[in-house]
Amino acid sequence: MATKSPQIPPRGPNSEPEHDSSGAVVMERRTLKAKPPQMYQVLMLNDDYTPMEFVVVVIQEFFGKDLETATQIMLKIHLDGKAVCGVYSRDVAATKVDQVLDAAAKAGHPLKCLSEPVDF
Repeated sequence: MATKSPQIPPRGPNSEPEHDSSGAVVMERRTLKAKPPQMYQVLMLNDDYTPMEFVVVVIQEFFGKDLETATQIMLKIHLDGKAVCGVYSRDVAATKVDQVLDAAAKAGHPLKCLSEPVDF
């Protein structure tokens, strides 16, 4: 059994609760707006040892890109030192990074991949 009566949460300075015809208090329902989740971009870094063909295959397999797009991303990695392979939620981006690093390690390549928050 409760010892205290429930408290009505405070409202703005100019807002009074409305009363219906039976004398009951009618409170306004406010919907909460959730922010969209922080997105993360998955980056691949250039190195001098991993074959370009392997990078293209990894981009196709783990990021779902076609051959032409994967080749363009690989060339950007090669020329600029890094490139974005995709933008995902935090957990998906972390999984993609783990998949790429695992595939590179199994193939004996030093390919590096990381994720970082996207700034909007």
